[in-house]
Amino acid sequence: MEHFDERSAYPKPLDFEVMRPEYEVDDDGSVSATITVSPFVVNGTSATEPGARRAAIYEAHKKYKDYHPSYEIPSPFPDEFTEENGTQWKRLSPMALSIRGDYAFVDSDGEEDYAKIEQMLMWDVRPASSDE
Repeated sequence: MEHFDERSAYPKPLDFEVMRPEYEVDDDGSVSATITVSPFVVNGTSATEPGARRAAIYEAHKKYKDYHPSYEIPSPFPDEFTEENGTQWKRLSPMALSIRGDYAFVDSDGEEDYAKIEQMLMWDVRPASSDE
């Protein structure tokens, strides 16, 4: 049986992960990361440099899907997690994704709210590190 290898001019997202980003601090204090795998460029913006890098890599996954529609974009977050500040996040069901966002969380007023992955990356949401 012949193995089918889907090819395109667009590099795999892993190719962007191994490249060093160029960072720029924007006027509003946010950080932009630019990763180049010539001639392709992806950009991400976040509150911190590591967050901007993660946002740029997520953009690389989205762009790769443009070239390969069957590609499943992996979430940069676990399905359920807690941030270091105690905020709990939970991935929504596929039906709720189109209506509310990608993840639900409880805000500082105790109300459930929703965010898209792009917003979470912009805010530099990160799961608390575990010492397991």
